[in-house]
Amino acid sequence: MCGVDYAAVESDADLLEWSRSYCREVRRRWGVDVRFDLVEWEISHRAKRRAAAVKRPKLPDATVGEPYDWTTVEGADGRPLPCTLSLTREAFETFDRAEWEATLRHELIHVEQYQRDGTTDHGEAFRERASALDTDVHCQAFAEATYVLTCERCGGLVARRYRDCPLVRERERYRSDCCGAALELA
Repeated sequence: MCGVDYAAVESDADLLEWSRSYCREVRRRWGVDVRFDLVEWEISHRAKRRAAAVKRPKLPDATVGEPYDWTTVEGADGRPLPCTLSLTREAFETFDRAEWEATLRHELIHVEQYQRDGTTDHGEAFRERASALDTDVHCQAFAEATYVLTCERCGGLVARRYRDCPLVRERERYRSDCCGAALELA
């Protein structure tokens, strides 16, 4: 699969090489519709909350589930604008291989949605795709959250927060994506 064995990953370059190779294998094996020529890769040494993230331009008229017309975006030349897949080194060092692979599959769903729809979320389409790719809707935590918000109806994880924020303070204004129920502070 890759020139670098998972157990031998030491440098950031090794981590990027192994992760890129694994993602290409996921594309082949599970039919993930992602153009890697439009994905930039980076390693974060600062992130404390996210194992990985897809950084992308915000397109105000984009909706998950509706293919985006990239011909309307200046500089896009009819193809999606590049996004960046940012991998957190500390998460890689904390997770076992199966957790890291699941994290990468999770992020590939975000890239796939972004490239097709111009945006991404954790809604119903994401949940269905996550099930098909044998990954979770929310990535494993690698640091202890100060606040954990769950769905009042089903108990599902809605968000982990590491500091006080409007979602924590004003949680009665928000609803879960899964059931549309109120949020509880666990």
